[in-house]
Amino acid sequence: MCCALLQAGAQEWLTDLSKAQAQAKRENKLVLMDFNGSDWCPPCKALRKNVFSSREFLDYARKNLVLVDVDFPRHTTQAAELKKANEALSHKFGIEAFPTVIVLSGEGKELKKSSGYDGQSAKDFISDLEKLKKKQV
Repeated sequence: MCCALLQAGAQEWLTDLSKAQAQAKRENKLVLMDFNGSDWCPPCKALRKNVFSSREFLDYARKNLVLVDVDFPRHTTQAAELKKANEALSHKFGIEAFPTVIVLSGEGKELKKSSGYDGQSAKDFISDLEKLKKKQV
């Protein structure tokens, strides 16, 4: 199902960008898309564990972000509809490596695109997001 929600603590990860975009615009939040290989990509797993699953990030995300999981698993079965939607997003945003994190404004403007994970802490990750948010005001 295209619109399934993934649980990451108390924060929901959407799989439908258009719904996430509408929610972000309505709630005056940023959209954070995580392009990843959840079951095979070591840096993706590290980013999820060290940043996206941290209490600090989840608290921040609840107030400031709409999260979108764009997953490309190798061992987990995905619905054909979701797989096709994820491929389309990958093509649209020119994804060349995993993980790639893209931050969009509520209007859909790309604010930041970064590939890889260098061990950044949740605190530093949030600090970068705050800078993006301030540029929007």
